[in-house]
Amino acid sequence: MKKNKLRQIWAEGRPVLHGWLSIPCSFSAEIMAAQAYDAISIDIQHGAVDYKDVLGMFQAMRASDVVIMARVPWLDPSWIMKVLDAGAYGIICPMINTRAQAEQFVRYLRYPPLGERSFGPTRAAYPAGANYAAEANDEILGFAMIETAEAMANLEEIASTPGLDGIYVGPADLAFSLSRGELTPAFDREEPEVIEAIKTILAACHRHGKKAALHCGTPEYAARAIEWGFDMTTVSGDTRLLAAASAQSVATWRNLTAGAVEPKATAQNVKKEAY
Repeated sequence: MKKNKLRQIWAEGRPVLHGWLSIPCSFSAEIMAAQAYDAISIDIQHGAVDYKDVLGMFQAMRASDVVIMARVPWLDPSWIMKVLDAGAYGIICPMINTRAQAEQFVRYLRYPPLGERSFGPTRAAYPAGANYAAEANDEILGFAMIETAEAMANLEEIASTPGLDGIYVGPADLAFSLSRGELTPAFDREEPEVIEAIKTILAACHRHGKKAALHCGTPEYAARAIEWGFDMTTVSGDTRLLAAASAQSVATWRNLTAGAVEPKATAQNVKKEAY
């Protein structure tokens, strides 16, 4: 079976740069995958994608040799197993709030005797190569998302779950939950209490031998997270990058052309001038 490149990156002591896809398009996925990310996830939970989209996007990204992952909609064995069978090398599962849920997640990820994943790698067997059944448990990554006050209360129990590879911090929901709705959901948090919570999760991960990942809005904040010790950072995503680049291009054009062209005379104005 083809090895998971992220495990090699971490073995060398380097952080992982992770991309994010929400647009249901194989072409845009192919473009993103060609930009030298280490890994890219399709967001099935909040993205505008369904399983058919996921399959085509996985196929389009294969040529770039990026590690392909996905965030599933929920702690649902059917989604987890089907996305793995499509070829995902990593799964991010949202809203893991207890040790029991983390253990369920691990069972859905792994083949027996470590779990209860059903065998049927319909597409995965082709890009992954031979011996998939025997090696998948060692190559597939599982990240549980901690993004609620309840999860923070159970942090040590979740982080110590056997078979879990890491924790993925969702800062928008985490800040929203910890503040009981007083803080607006957003990335790149600057509130001291939220940064403290993020660093607490990071410390728990490393204490229990798990990788820590953080969803970020900008490369600058992601670089700070790497300095804190995070092993993987997500830097924005396709929708935000498209919107930001388009907005910048439009603003630049308007600034450069402001006042440069005289308004064209309308037919009505020409008629008035004739009199």
